[in-house]
Amino acid sequence: MTRIKRGYIARRRRTKIRLFASSFRGSHSRLTRTIIQQKIRALVSAHRDRDKQKRNFRRLWITRINAVVREGGVFYSYSKLIHDLYKKQLLLNRKILAQIAISNRNCLYMISNEIRKKEYTGII
Repeated sequence: MTRIKRGYIARRRRTKIRLFASSFRGSHSRLTRTIIQQKIRALVSAHRDRDKQKRNFRRLWITRINAVVREGGVFYSYSKLIHDLYKKQLLLNRKILAQIAISNRNCLYMISNEIRKKEYTGII
């Protein structure tokens, strides 16, 4: 029988996988089976941590807003501010509110005072 040479498709696939794992250490960057397992693990971690990063940033924004609002008024908190914003139908998301709180606290104080002032005048 004549010898049949294997094609280059499998080698090309393994080379592509090795390029993904070139920065891994030890056998994780050398052995094909281990590379495939580590690639799956890395992609799962990346997907999970993108979602976790969104949660962490939201927590950070809420903490920043709450800290600045509590400085301004003793009896005012983050939850009351957000509730009043929704009642007045002001569409400001937490990211923008946190940027305002850091860069220009007086602006956030003005927003919260306007909301509270309208609230108190409506009761009386």
